[in-house]
Amino acid sequence: MRNDPIPLTRVSQAVEVKAPDYVALSDRIWGMPELRFQEHRSAEEQIAQMEAEGFRITRAVAGIPTAFVAEAGEDGPLIAFLGEFDALAGLSQDAGVAEPRTATPGANGHGCGHNLLGAGAMLAAVAARDALRAAGRPGRIRYYGCPAEEGGSGKTFMARAGAFDGVDAAFCWHPGSVNGVMSARSLANYQVYFRFRGRASHAAGSPHLGRSALDAVELMNVGVNYLREHVPQESRLHYAITDSGGMSPNVVQARAEVLYLIRSPRVSEARVLLDRVRACAEGAAIMTGTTWEMEIDKACSETLPNTALETAMHRNLLEIGPPPYEPADRDFAKAIRASLTEEDIASGVASYGADPAIGAMPLHDGIVPFDGTSIAQYGSTDVGDVSQIVPTAQLWGGCWAVGTPFHTWQAVAQGKSGAAHKGMVLAAKAMAATALDALADPDLLDRAKEELARRHGGKPYVNPIPDEVVPPPLRARA
Repeated sequence: MRNDPIPLTRVSQAVEVKAPDYVALSDRIWGMPELRFQEHRSAEEQIAQMEAEGFRITRAVAGIPTAFVAEAGEDGPLIAFLGEFDALAGLSQDAGVAEPRTATPGANGHGCGHNLLGAGAMLAAVAARDALRAAGRPGRIRYYGCPAEEGGSGKTFMARAGAFDGVDAAFCWHPGSVNGVMSARSLANYQVYFRFRGRASHAAGSPHLGRSALDAVELMNVGVNYLREHVPQESRLHYAITDSGGMSPNVVQARAEVLYLIRSPRVSEARVLLDRVRACAEGAAIMTGTTWEMEIDKACSETLPNTALETAMHRNLLEIGPPPYEPADRDFAKAIRASLTEEDIASGVASYGADPAIGAMPLHDGIVPFDGTSIAQYGSTDVGDVSQIVPTAQLWGGCWAVGTPFHTWQAVAQGKSGAAHKGMVLAAKAMAATALDALADPDLLDRAKEELARRHGGKPYVNPIPDEVVPPPLRARA
């Protein structure tokens, strides 16, 4: 039986009361330079905030120093809010400046808005806890501080350790250019190192004695480039040469390394594609007389949308309405858009599955319609592994000028803007309100869980990271 719902006004009031603290937190994390699994200062900022709010802290989840959990409540269903705080390499950009400019060239930057993502999810967790407490309702609220979404799959390692077992529903959000439910099927991936070892020699005096590891890397890449024609259309293959074997062209390179990111719509397909890429490495080693080895760095599963929770979230978004953008917010958004091409803007709007007409707006003044249909997206996220275990719903918060590409200086420049903070607060309200709906309505939770089981088709979840692969911060000790 459904309990009487907690009024949305109470959730909004709780969020508004807390918002200034979390706006400041998002700004502090914005300037921190740490990358995957090195986000110690950001994690400590979040832990201190949640301790101040009276949440119980569990550190080093899954053995990862920067992963933690903050929990409140003793009884009732367990609701999770997923937060992130990691940055991207080489994307330093001065805040509030509508041109590429930085006081710290080569430093890192929040080109994916994770400073906002974590602070907004924490705000939702505190608001939901406060609303439950005021109403005298049971329910447990848990915030997950998740490191290394960018290139590290922190949540996948956490999932393998059982960190999300027993959770009844999970909520997350992401900064973007629109306001609306994020019902998306992301790509699964494997990130894998291929290392080649050869034999050094004088490149002119005795080249016949050398066996070039760099030749092996290049031949492997040529093979993979030919492979692209013969993989599923939705698959993606990316690589970076991470060790070219030295700086001298007069030495046959005895070592070389290439890092591959292999994506497909389902993790089972990504495994098959990994085997085909591995065959290219083996062939390259045979051709060059070198040896090779492969090391899986990380992996993540595809997301499983949950229409039951997403429909409830969409209803709350409509009731809350879009962020109350101000003239100054629109002026800055227009300045940012002056640096974008028409193709940038059209591609950005299309990536959300939104009406192309939104591309004419400097900031999105509405809520994207939702009819229960999921769209395909070609990025990857470790939220996918949480969604394989727990019914999970996500949303977009309109924090950036419409059309802003991800992982760009334009995204970083807007990370402390007024619009960004307003989009963050909207996301917190919608997540908190939907979590409270789930706690008040056992039928909603049941339908969400039944949908997750149906999407699995009777097959159990299998974590894509092999047991022998430990998180990067623990590898030196392993």
